[in-house]
Amino acid sequence: MFAKSKDKKPEKKKESLSESIAGIAAVLVSGLFIITFIVQAFEIPSESMVQTLLVGDHVFVDRLSPTAKAAYVGPFLPYREIRHGDIIVFLHPKEHGMYVVKRIIGVPGDRIRLHEGKVYRNGELLNEPYVIHSSGDKIPYRDEFPAISADGQPNVNSEWPMEMHDHVVNGELVVPPDKFFGMGDNRDVSLDSRFWGFIPRENVIGRPLFIYWSFDTPKDQYMRTSWVDRVGFVFHVIGHFFTETRWNRMFHFVH
Repeated sequence: MFAKSKDKKPEKKKESLSESIAGIAAVLVSGLFIITFIVQAFEIPSESMVQTLLVGDHVFVDRLSPTAKAAYVGPFLPYREIRHGDIIVFLHPKEHGMYVVKRIIGVPGDRIRLHEGKVYRNGELLNEPYVIHSSGDKIPYRDEFPAISADGQPNVNSEWPMEMHDHVVNGELVVPPDKFFGMGDNRDVSLDSRFWGFIPRENVIGRPLFIYWSFDTPKDQYMRTSWVDRVGFVFHVIGHFFTETRWNRMFHFVH
């Protein structure tokens, strides 16, 4: 008797060089699309959002849902309006090219005022468990906003006093259409809408989703801009990656 011959499996067709290049290109284009239009990585540079976000936290930002709804694809995008309490990344309205992270306190039509450092919105005191007062001092302009004139105040943008005056009604700041009022959670040190004004809707980049990596970083590291300082810090990160990474903060959702 003759042994039955086993059926030969068809040989897998090998990819040609052009097909391999096309596959790699498709992956790269998909990745570029995702990081350009859907998510983007940012590093937290300052202490203005402590304890919610620390200097050296690296976050992925959702660029899609907070951006203005496009008429041609409106129903298909997971868009939603920016809400009270949202943390957003945006382009600084007065400093070209600077990215900033703040929490939304006021949306269009809201009436905002501070008394003794506490925020009142539309006449009601806000419950803000995320807020800290790290310095504990009292600065009238900062803590009694907008009751105290912005003219001549430290850290106030030169254009803001006149603009602010146009939006104060009965001792409260009224947020105009397509603008937002943002503040840092670390209220005593945050330079925010009290100092430079409203956040235009078109400046909004997105909302931080979660911390994907956190490294113990000096609070003034963002001010060290020389190439010597930058290269030196890169080597510091490499040498202390395991000991100075804040492992307990990784993959924490931002809210």
